[in-house]
Amino acid sequence: MNYKSACSMSFIRKYLTGVIAFTGFAALAYASVSSGDSPQFPTPLDLYGDDEVINNEGLMVVLSHRIEQVPFNLWASLTFLCAILHTFVAGKITALAKKLEHAHVEKMREKGKSEVEIERNPPVSAEMLHFFGEVEAIFGIWVLVLAAVTVSFYDWTTFKNYIAYKVNYTEPMFVVVIMALASTRPIMQLARQILGKIASIGKHSPGAWWLSILTIAPLLGSFITEPAAMTISAMLLAEQFYRLKPSSKLAYATIGILFVNVSVGGTFTHFAAPPVLMVAAPWGWTFPFMAINFGWKALLGILISNTIYYLVFKAEFSQLADTTDVDTKLKNDLDNNEDSVPAWITIAHIFFMTWTVVNAHYPPLFIGGFMFFLGFAIATKAHQSYINLKSPMLVGFFLAGLVTHGGLQGWWIAPVLGSLGDVPLMLAATVLTAFNDNAAITYLSTLVPDFSISAKYAVVAGAVTGGGLTVIANAPNPAGQSILSKFFHGGVSPAKLALGAIIPTIIMGFCYMAIPQDVQDPQKAKTIALEASK
Repeated sequence: MNYKSACSMSFIRKYLTGVIAFTGFAALAYASVSSGDSPQFPTPLDLYGDDEVINNEGLMVVLSHRIEQVPFNLWASLTFLCAILHTFVAGKITALAKKLEHAHVEKMREKGKSEVEIERNPPVSAEMLHFFGEVEAIFGIWVLVLAAVTVSFYDWTTFKNYIAYKVNYTEPMFVVVIMALASTRPIMQLARQILGKIASIGKHSPGAWWLSILTIAPLLGSFITEPAAMTISAMLLAEQFYRLKPSSKLAYATIGILFVNVSVGGTFTHFAAPPVLMVAAPWGWTFPFMAINFGWKALLGILISNTIYYLVFKAEFSQLADTTDVDTKLKNDLDNNEDSVPAWITIAHIFFMTWTVVNAHYPPLFIGGFMFFLGFAIATKAHQSYINLKSPMLVGFFLAGLVTHGGLQGWWIAPVLGSLGDVPLMLAATVLTAFNDNAAITYLSTLVPDFSISAKYAVVAGAVTGGGLTVIANAPNPAGQSILSKFFHGGVSPAKLALGAIIPTIIMGFCYMAIPQDVQDPQKAKTIALEASK
């Protein structure tokens, strides 16, 4: 690396470190501020006073009534809808940007400009289109529109207080940190060694690695959180599978099944998957409850889905193995490019990840821990890879925009959930999850009064089942897309992603709803036990 490049990289590292430091101080400040007398925005659901209306006159009457009471509701949801539609055309916007860029280069060359001059003077229009075509930036862009809509109906103070006091940005900040930690060289080497042992059963063939990663790694989401499991899964798939250039059908089938498996893989415990976390405390769901009612069914669905997809694409897996001496090539690449990391450094990384997971709901603690980690990484740079914060920060920005919009959708989601029977509720939660983060769906379900235990089970089952249909359906999905998008021409197509995920989604829905259930309500059992003790 030349001196100029070294200075540039040094500046980037200092800049990004400064950004994280600023974020940390902002989190500390945020934690110390009291919301005080913030306005009733968005309007609390219990203030609409239409519980009897939904029972007597139907869902559409309730929604019309709420729009009539608060016209802002309709415009906030239309803004959110526009953001969703924007994600479907992001690839076309990026393609147009590349065309403009190419035309600009050709024009500059005709004028006799050097390559250095061309590189230093990119067309502003193309750069702007690249920005508008960046999937991770879309929801943040539309937050600006949401701000304008809010100010037009209320005032700037209302929007400012909503951002400062009503929207919880803990999860986006957590995802930035856990993604950065999970993608480090020591963690990736450890994951590669563990999953490689399983892949060795199939002689490290592409199919063996594919099955190993898509079966084991998603289940880690129940313990190291889903964003970390997604990061490890996606990076290993990129290294062991996608770089072999599979067909478009297999590529989309793989990312689809990855998203579904990670979404359900976090249901063995009550603390690692965001949609489960939202209901665990309000409904009294514990580790044993999740493992008995959700976890083993998730594992069954993962095994069935993986087996079906493997058998369907078995011929292509064989072709990938025949055309590339994968076992020898990968082993030589890894041996030549990376030295083994000392055990004590790997243990230190595991400690930093554990600290982050344990303190996932306390930004000052996990961001402070990340600051210590950055110092540790610099001190042990001989055994570290370059820590790229661009992808984690873009994903964090994506999620921050999503939760900002999602916090204003409760006016219609809650009555939809509360008006359905168990099976329709499960199906509705699956579909709604595709267009909103599944954690938002389960959170809003806790606001529905008199939810039976079967209804609670159905809505959570639907939320995690539908978590792979779109990039916005589950918080870790943007991380997976960010890592793997370079293997898809023009980026990941939302329609093809949905097609790749639809079969495992149906399989998971069948496992959750068709298998005989005998779900016992922990809250009711606790109440009975207390009454018996009296």
